[in-house]
Amino acid sequence: MIDYLIIGSGLAGIAFSEIALQNNKSILVMDNNSQNSSKIAGGLYNPVILKRFSEVWQAQDQLVVMKEFYRALEDKLKTQVDFKKSILRKFFSIEEQNNWFAASDKVALAPFLSTDLITKKYSGIDSPYNYGEVLQTGYVDTGVLLEIYRDYLLRNNLFLEEYFDYDLLEVISGGIRYKEVEARHIIFAEGFGLHANPYFNHLPLDGTKGELFIIKAPELDLDVIVNTSVFILPLGDNLFKVGATYNWKDKTDLVTEEGKQELVDRIKEIISCDFEIIKHFAGVRPTVKDRRPLVGTHSEYAAIHVLNGLGTRGVMLGPSMAKALYDSLENNIPLDSTIDIKRFIPKSQR
Repeated sequence: MIDYLIIGSGLAGIAFSEIALQNNKSILVMDNNSQNSSKIAGGLYNPVILKRFSEVWQAQDQLVVMKEFYRALEDKLKTQVDFKKSILRKFFSIEEQNNWFAASDKVALAPFLSTDLITKKYSGIDSPYNYGEVLQTGYVDTGVLLEIYRDYLLRNNLFLEEYFDYDLLEVISGGIRYKEVEARHIIFAEGFGLHANPYFNHLPLDGTKGELFIIKAPELDLDVIVNTSVFILPLGDNLFKVGATYNWKDKTDLVTEEGKQELVDRIKEIISCDFEIIKHFAGVRPTVKDRRPLVGTHSEYAAIHVLNGLGTRGVMLGPSMAKALYDSLENNIPLDSTIDIKRFIPKSQR
């Protein structure tokens, strides 16, 4: 009997898999490649909500866990996936500058908002009101991470690429059985695929579609991430990742003309040079209406668990949420009530 059968190999599945392995637990990961939100994610980590100049929930704690997690993973896989890079917020008015400086006076935001205006002029961007710099930022190359981690699992016979059939899951003494696999626990980390899961499809996973571009802009000289209504992330060779849109109605991963036009319009608000769309892609982020992850154990089956709802900040949230779930299962540390799925059970039924 293994310790963990993990369903899903996106950011949530990788985070839990690696934390379990770091603690000498045995795992098997299963994925049928049906969910792609992690693959198409921007991968940015940013402790500030730049639209409102407010702090991301538990940002400092998440950053501490995240940095150590990816540092250890890079050492293990001998590949860099975490790239420290400044995020600049382009200002469009004096009022926005003033709001920035007011926010930087707040205790929770002071570690993240530089009080020095960035006056550097980047070729291809008009910036008469300059920029504010967010600190402790960067991005995780999610495409590389998912590929190399899956290769690692395959090399070590820890991965099965197949569809998970919920009808074949059995609860047995001391855990679960799935076909020939017996495990103490099963972790469902399926992203938006949770809607098909009969054990957890009652949870209010909403799903928010996002569309992104890879563009080519030879006249855009940018070595930082610029973030306003969309982000522009330099990839090298005059290529930039740009995103993302937010669509709460469409739950497909198909690109749309509407999303394309919205991105084009927003890019033109930021840059003043020509660009070519090289690639256009889309995915559905696993979001929750109360903007908190879905973490916890099934109300009837002690061996069945969920790790989901990481939304738009999966690279930041994944490691700390996986650690919280692991600690609840192995060290009897209660989950924070704001992430525990018990919050959706009426108090009278708990």
